[in-house]
Amino acid sequence: MSQNGIVLVASVSIFSDDKVLIIRENKPTAFNKWNFPGGHIASGEDILNSALREVKEETGFDVNLIGTTGVYNFISSSNDQVILFHFIGEVTGGSLNLEEDEITDSKWININDLATIENEDLRDSNVIKQITDNLLKKNFYSISVFNKQLTN
Repeated sequence: MSQNGIVLVASVSIFSDDKVLIIRENKPTAFNKWNFPGGHIASGEDILNSALREVKEETGFDVNLIGTTGVYNFISSSNDQVILFHFIGEVTGGSLNLEEDEITDSKWININDLATIENEDLRDSNVIKQITDNLLKKNFYSISVFNKQLTN
């Protein structure tokens, strides 16, 4: 979602054992770049639901969100102001089924190895490096800081 020139995004570090899933994007603004599964928050959509939806669309996995590394505010490589909500999740179902048009590859990688990927191979590398650093240091916060949207 874009509001007043600000793009709202939710992304997820999906863990299985000691490895995290990364995807290679095939988008005009991120061609052949590694990233965490995620995408735009739809207008009126709950942030947590957005994260779950984006993971399902891009990877085919159902996940349980177990924490967050925080909120990141930055100017993207396409010169948009982005507010990114980044979560930590565990696979609970589904199977790997990449979104064909936008995702070309995926791999499970040790978090230490993620830190060694060259900046030019990462989408918005400064943010991915910040998230990776928080994952390595286990700077995690409770998912309860995000209040689920109440519906009437």
